[in-house]
Amino acid sequence: MYGGYSAVAICEMVFAIIFFIIFMMELDKQFLVVNWLWSDLFRAAIGAALYLITSLICVIGGAGDGARIAGGVFGLLAGILFAYDSYTIFLEIKSSRQHSAAPTGT
Repeated sequence: MYGGYSAVAICEMVFAIIFFIIFMMELDKQFLVVNWLWSDLFRAAIGAALYLITSLICVIGGAGDGARIAGGVFGLLAGILFAYDSYTIFLEIKSSRQHSAAPTGT
């Protein structure tokens, strides 16, 4: 009945596991073709947007269905956590750019 909501949760869990394995085994240092920080930022930002959209749909349309409203509230919390993850990754990207800036030579 609510297949879209389950699909968001399952896809984000799979992507989170994949990125966890990549960073845990330090494969990001071996495969330099992909910018892993930017990829992780896009994963977290898309996850935040999808969770917030589907959760708002569940909360708004769930009048009288307590389980749907509860799922929507927990989805909103997950969306906020994904947004915070995006923010921390963005700060990490921003700090790594400032440390690797080339001198201007003046």
